[in-house]
Amino acid sequence: MSWVQKQFTLSPKSRGSYLIDDQVLAAVPEIRNYKVGLLNLFIQHTSCALSLNENWDEEVREDMSDALDRIAPEDRKGNLYRHSAEGLDDMPAHIKSALIGASVTVPIKDGKLATGTWQGIWYLEFRAHRHSRKVVATLQGEKA
Repeated sequence: MSWVQKQFTLSPKSRGSYLIDDQVLAAVPEIRNYKVGLLNLFIQHTSCALSLNENWDEEVREDMSDALDRIAPEDRKGNLYRHSAEGLDDMPAHIKSALIGASVTVPIKDGKLATGTWQGIWYLEFRAHRHSRKVVATLQGEKA
């Protein structure tokens, strides 16, 4: 059993859902050395999230962002949320982060991410302004 842990930073993005498989593979090239294992990705922030979902049709990512905005809308009238320390999108971002989650675990098989045919790793940014986000990657398994 072998372990690798490293931290990397996602490029700054504003509100939206983004595929990050290529960024993950570039940041954790050790994946290719594992015959079998698990990759856990943990985002160190409370106003964004990670998810596994559709990797082909960009409209799915746009629809997801729109759906989450309906579930936790910005508080334009000032009567939905008490917390607004960092702006109108702050508390809705925390709600969305709690609903989606801060981590994903992906199996590794023969040096590759063993995602399904239509699955990709999403970074969901819930704040309107561009933010850089730190991710801790922990890889464990049996090397090839």
